[in-house]
Amino acid sequence: MSGRAEAGGSFAFTAENLKTAKALVAKYPEGRQQSAVMPLLDLAQRQLGWTSPAVIEYVADFLDLPAIRVWEVASFYTMYYREPVGEYRLHVCTTTPCWLRGSDEVVRVCKEKTGLDFGETDAEGRFSLFEVECLGACVNAPILQVNDDYYEDLDAARTAALLDILAEGRPPPAGTLAERLNSAPEGGKTTLLEAELPC
Repeated sequence: MSGRAEAGGSFAFTAENLKTAKALVAKYPEGRQQSAVMPLLDLAQRQLGWTSPAVIEYVADFLDLPAIRVWEVASFYTMYYREPVGEYRLHVCTTTPCWLRGSDEVVRVCKEKTGLDFGETDAEGRFSLFEVECLGACVNAPILQVNDDYYEDLDAARTAALLDILAEGRPPPAGTLAERLNSAPEGGKTTLLEAELPC
């Protein structure tokens, strides 16, 4: 993300992002452009790295809204970071399905390997750690969302290996880290084993 070093004192979309922002706003009917507030905040955050006060003011001006209306959105949704965050944002799901499948171990390893507690960012700006509610991939629990990617079927060892690879700056392909295809049962099929079902 470019602009990460900016302390949030000023903000403006890059030429490319300005073009994207205008296209986003154009999707909404006349008089309803304020509905673009969420995608514009996301676009600005991807550019700067977080949703700074300057981003709030800029998006408000862009949509001709009072800044408090944009602040209400940015402060409600956890996807908008109101402080600078690390290069890798670790979102650990601790909702019941992930907890039942071992998210406590994922949390423990994340805290031990990064030295962070929830809501903290390391001094190098490499990792930020967050606790989240349901990431919507319960069938492959426990889940760790890293930036926009899901890493699934984690345990302590898989989590530690993932964090080591991220620390080296080479994130692996997203998806399940277990020996299974997508959300098929671990260990293979247990039913419908016949190659062809009888008619």
